[in-house]
Amino acid sequence: MVYLLAVMAAISNALTSVLQRMGVEDAPKDSTLKLSLLTHALRRGVWLMGFAVMILSFVFQAIALHLGSLAQVQPILTIELVFLMLILMLWFRFRVGWREWAGALAASAGLAGFLIFAAPASGNQVPDGGDWLAVGLSCGAVVVVACGLALRGPRWWRAAMFGLAAAVGFAFTAALTKVVTGYIAVDWTSIFVHWQTYGLAAGGVLSVFLAQNAYHSGPIAASQSTLVLADPLASILIGVALFGDQLRTAEPWGPLEALSLLVMFGGALMLCHSPLISGINPDGTEELLSLRSRSARLANAVSPGPAAS
Repeated sequence: MVYLLAVMAAISNALTSVLQRMGVEDAPKDSTLKLSLLTHALRRGVWLMGFAVMILSFVFQAIALHLGSLAQVQPILTIELVFLMLILMLWFRFRVGWREWAGALAASAGLAGFLIFAAPASGNQVPDGGDWLAVGLSCGAVVVVACGLALRGPRWWRAAMFGLAAAVGFAFTAALTKVVTGYIAVDWTSIFVHWQTYGLAAGGVLSVFLAQNAYHSGPIAASQSTLVLADPLASILIGVALFGDQLRTAEPWGPLEALSLLVMFGGALMLCHSPLISGINPDGTEELLSLRSRSARLANAVSPGPAAS
């Protein structure tokens, strides 16, 4: 059941990313890191549809986290990248070639191999206030640095950096979600007396805001690739630090884990150099990046013309 719920969350995440990208891609360029980006999104019906799907994804993920662990649930979300490729290919008719498929599969397989060889096991550690503070400050530092790097560079780089910031935010909120669902299972009214509930709300809003900046800044595959790959890795580190989750590092597992990471980053590098990610065709011309424009053109292409008189 844990794995099925995680897969459903991955599918929902892929659809959410497409719908929300369509809602913010035409926002003014100067709305980056401004609340006007969210106000623009809230006026778009397609973005609201994506938000509804995102809530459904959160429900799937929350139940899975309650039944399982961070190390079990979050890595499964990497297959979201494959579902995203399918959506871009089947819905928007993007040119998805061997590079994109090889990159997506290598990145997902590499991370899956790392998790298999590392065999992460749930810990019984109960984090105290100092543990939460240390992990929260570390995650906050990564988010700040990533946002700073996202303010310059090509569009795919800005999207990827905002994606990294959002991924770390989502990983931290996943840890909060696991704790809050535990409170709900015992007595749902008790959630109002625990700070984790309010931290989950604030962290969730911030992470969604950063994700919208990622979708707005550049190609969807660039932002989503970073989101999908960074979230599970950050979640594993957070699980080790907060809950005492354990990883196998002794031989031969250590070298196999290193090899898996190389495969994962190699796949991500292939994706970053593909036209789908960079937005530039091999001949140097600009790739059509607007999902809304492409969707409209495809709809017009398949709609019947006026009847002959």
